[in-house]
Amino acid sequence: MGPPRRPLALGPGLLLALVLSWLGGTRAQGTCASPDRLQYAELKDSFSAMSSFPVGTTVSYICRPGYMAVPGKSSTRTCGEDLQWSPVERFCTERKCNYPGELEHGFVHVTDLTFGSKATFSCKEGFRLRGTGEISCIIKDKGVDWSRDLPFCERIPCESPPSIANGRYTEAANYVYETAVTYTCDDVPKGADPFSLIGPATIFCTYDAHSNGVWSEPPPQCKVVKCDNPKVENGRKISGFAPSYNYRESVVFECDPGYFMIGSHIVSCGENNTWFPPKPTCEKITADACGAPNITHGVVIPAKSVYEGEESVQIKCNKHCTFPDGTEEMTITCQGRNTWSSLQNCACGPKTSGFTPHISYGRVIDGQKPSYSVGDFITIECYAGYTLRGEARIQYIGENQWIPGVPTCQLSPYITAIICVIVAVVVCLAAFWVYKKFFSQNGKRDSTPCTAEYKICNA
Repeated sequence: MGPPRRPLALGPGLLLALVLSWLGGTRAQGTCASPDRLQYAELKDSFSAMSSFPVGTTVSYICRPGYMAVPGKSSTRTCGEDLQWSPVERFCTERKCNYPGELEHGFVHVTDLTFGSKATFSCKEGFRLRGTGEISCIIKDKGVDWSRDLPFCERIPCESPPSIANGRYTEAANYVYETAVTYTCDDVPKGADPFSLIGPATIFCTYDAHSNGVWSEPPPQCKVVKCDNPKVENGRKISGFAPSYNYRESVVFECDPGYFMIGSHIVSCGENNTWFPPKPTCEKITADACGAPNITHGVVIPAKSVYEGEESVQIKCNKHCTFPDGTEEMTITCQGRNTWSSLQNCACGPKTSGFTPHISYGRVIDGQKPSYSVGDFITIECYAGYTLRGEARIQYIGENQWIPGVPTCQLSPYITAIICVIVAVVVCLAAFWVYKKFFSQNGKRDSTPCTAEYKICNA
């Protein structure tokens, strides 16, 4: 057994080193990391320069521009015993811009009003945007506001309608989307050949893919059109007798007995002073030939001028048309001497044509016909005191339907207001008369004899 150990003697220098080491370890273990950098807030200046954050240290934040304090939430955080900053709840929220407002003749698209959000704009049909198409909620004057003023929607303008030689058009104060102009030809001295209007009489202002105003069609022309007196060998006119013919005047032919017709039996004077389709010819009937069958509302396949005996062709009815038995196609055979077997015409149901739509308090001013084919246009206007709701120019698409839909004529708001005022005055006068005649005689007083009647009018 060895000698007993002596207690370790600590010199003053060693003891001081141990104390400093212990204090340093305690300080290292009792310090929080730098506070988090927050998107919505920043440290106050007095804390931003600190480099050490012992347990119990409290720091304060201020909301960044574009954010504001949440009521009831503390904007301070404290270094806890667990060396974590608390509390961690968000204490600033985004500021909100006011609703940007309504856009006349347009639409405002906005999903959020908070700082950083955007609002976009678009215009109704026939209008185009003037100004920016998008604005943002940004910082302004220690608050938030929209980056720019609202744009506006202007009705798309067209340039003045094209002028035409020997004609004129109806003038308007300005030419904007849906404005229609109608052309007419100049009058001529008595005895001179009149001008004919070639092309659409009415065109209207519309717009292209870039929202630039354009006219719906080229303008018509005014020119003198004269066709010669048509004659068909071995044939004769049965209607349209005249020494000369103007634009669109027609003549109907038939062949002499023993001849059949090749071509159309109706021809019209065209814009180039020629007959369209070309004048027919009359060929002698032979025992082994047939002319092209005349089919109403149908086509012949194959199409030829003359067919040999025993040759068969197919007849196909136009869309929405059928033969009397309900079929849409049939085959017929040339039996010679311009005679076809089982030749029938196609009959068309109501789907092939439409009637003029009824417009209450309005009328059709252009394009009206007894019936309409697909693609026909009409233009509608309202009587004085009524406002058109919908498109003025609509197109027939079949089955008695129009696009973009038949408009309506509604009483102008100003007229409605005037009528209401007149009714209110009449009712009030009647009530006053009743009051004077009955209540005043019985000694009863009513300081407001028109009150009930006025409420009825307002209702």
